[in-house]
Amino acid sequence: MAEQITCRRIYEDATPQDGRRVLVDRVWPRGMRKEDAHLDEWLRDVAPSNELRKWYAHEPSRFAEFRRRYLAELRDAGHREAAGHLRDLAAHDKLMLLTATKDVDHSQAAVLAEWLTRNR
Repeated sequence: MAEQITCRRIYEDATPQDGRRVLVDRVWPRGMRKEDAHLDEWLRDVAPSNELRKWYAHEPSRFAEFRRRYLAELRDAGHREAAGHLRDLAAHDKLMLLTATKDVDHSQAAVLAEWLTRNR
């Protein structure tokens, strides 16, 4: 696997050290123009389902349960291909997982970074 998998908000400036920049949100970030995002890829199929995303509503008190449910989703047919693609990207490049979420530490990007690191 690549040496580094990190995550941050898409609104932060891109740097040469980012590696491959992948947006892992299901919906496009508000106020972000596509040409300003400097993305290599938008992998919306790896994002939490709409149902899970709406249930979570970025409530930190629900994060442990969100994490559990999201990890289960990554194994289902709707997410498996996208999750495998993300794993392949991480195997060959530094990877920057991007999200619009204000609290990156309690986001799907953080769960994905941990999952990718753990499943080397």
